[in-house]
Amino acid sequence: MKPDWTAPATRLADAEWVRARIGGAAKLYGCARPEVLGTIWWYSLSSVLVAPAVEGLVAGRLVDPSLDAVELDLVADGRFLGARSTRALEGGLPELGAAFKVALGTAIGTIAAVSGARERALGAIATDSIGNRLLWTSDPERAITLAEPLVAAIGLDLPKPRFVRVGRTPAVRRASCCLIYEAGNPKCVSCPRQPPAEREARLRAALSR
Repeated sequence: MKPDWTAPATRLADAEWVRARIGGAAKLYGCARPEVLGTIWWYSLSSVLVAPAVEGLVAGRLVDPSLDAVELDLVADGRFLGARSTRALEGGLPELGAAFKVALGTAIGTIAAVSGARERALGAIATDSIGNRLLWTSDPERAITLAEPLVAAIGLDLPKPRFVRVGRTPAVRRASCCLIYEAGNPKCVSCPRQPPAEREARLRAALSR
């Protein structure tokens, strides 16, 4: 699928732009309270937003996650297809963490302000998105070892990343809930708001090999 348009990630600091995008999320996910739609929208966006820098970290080629360095690809219905950073980042993990702190802090602050979603809950989603993106790289076992140092370098009072094994497959043990079930959709396979036995059974069905 090709993107219909590209937006600079600096738009995540624009309250009116973010409010319009969150309002449009009701067409994708169902009508719900603004804080629910804001949380769902961030769950989708955060995975795309963190991807270039997380993948670069694992590959040993740091790229800048700052909002003025990142471009977001979208389709007409508002979904995010991907993102890319337009510049390299000098330094190491401390510099990457500092740049992520500003980028994620700005986006989370804007979304919280316009939707009423709690910043702490949005921060937990960011941690889980980082964890998932690390697992989706070509070297997930090594990537897991980078998760906690990266999140610690970011700060923002983000929760520590957690992982479990489902058979031989590592998976994120989520600290966050996207709240999509509050918009009339089924809970995610890994949703933390379901009985542990049910979550484990669903994860095994989806991931075991």
